[in-house]
Amino acid sequence: MRLILNVIWLVFGGLWLALGYVLAAVICFLLIVTIPFGFASLRIASYALWPFGRTIVDRPGAGSGALIGNVIWLLLCGIWLAIGHLVSAVAMAATIVGIPLALANLKLIPVSLVPLGKEIVPVHRPAPWAPPSATRN
Repeated sequence: MRLILNVIWLVFGGLWLALGYVLAAVICFLLIVTIPFGFASLRIASYALWPFGRTIVDRPGAGSGALIGNVIWLLLCGIWLAIGHLVSAVAMAATIVGIPLALANLKLIPVSLVPLGKEIVPVHRPAPWAPPSATRN
């Protein structure tokens, strides 16, 4: 089911949203000072291409640098990308088939607003820094 949803997502909006993230990454790379934001944007672009079966978790140890970076990101790119997700979610929710796609768009809004200090991991696998008790056997 995830494969089918990912293919539908890719055709009906994921490609355009990922291109928005790639554009934001290119702008960040050109400004040189914002290169870390460019890498974060590329990470989210891959997530925007294939969101079903992956989730976002907090990265431990993200401190004040991530907080300051997230504020700068929010002002430069985050708000525009979040608006893109919201508009796309509203359009996709117009049909019954598009409701799961709209929910995926809404799931992308928090990471598009504050991407630093986040990690994108598969749903079936915990984050690499998770304690051994969190893994499934």
